[in-house]
Amino acid sequence: MKIYTKTGDKGQSGLFSGERLPKSSSYFEAYGSVDELNAFLGWAASICSSDELRNLLQQIQNCLHLLSADLATPLDSSKKIERLESAEVVILEKGIDQLEEELQPLKNFILAGGTELASRLHICRCVARRAEREVCRHSQAEEVNPVVIQYLNRLSDLLFVMARVANRRGGVEDVLWKS
Repeated sequence: MKIYTKTGDKGQSGLFSGERLPKSSSYFEAYGSVDELNAFLGWAASICSSDELRNLLQQIQNCLHLLSADLATPLDSSKKIERLESAEVVILEKGIDQLEEELQPLKNFILAGGTELASRLHICRCVARRAEREVCRHSQAEEVNPVVIQYLNRLSDLLFVMARVANRRGGVEDVLWKS
């Protein structure tokens, strides 16, 4: 199987339902941002020495493939696919709760940075927020599985906590924002 199909050479691409749309469609903006997030998560995982955090990142990457397929298939499509379910959001919430047990409660805003892993996770958090905005924008034109938005919202929270944990485990203090 060749990697190129030439079917997108005229500026259109296909959804999982088979429908072809301009590549500028909000469908592609939404799941393209999720794909970018997935790549950044892999970048973060590539330097992660903690099996726990690396496994969590890879679990998220797998879930983002499901989320992308969900976004790439209109809800009213006759093509039946596995949809993202709220149990995935609960998994993120449990991860947040578990990791926060290691941290002191925040009383101030912090600056992104610290260890290399924490810095990469902060970038992932920002890309997750942008993906969430793209999906919300898309949802104004097309019906979207509401769990997708919940997942991306919670994911950015988890990535923030993971960045703080990476700093703590790396012996680096979070840098407090000074107004």
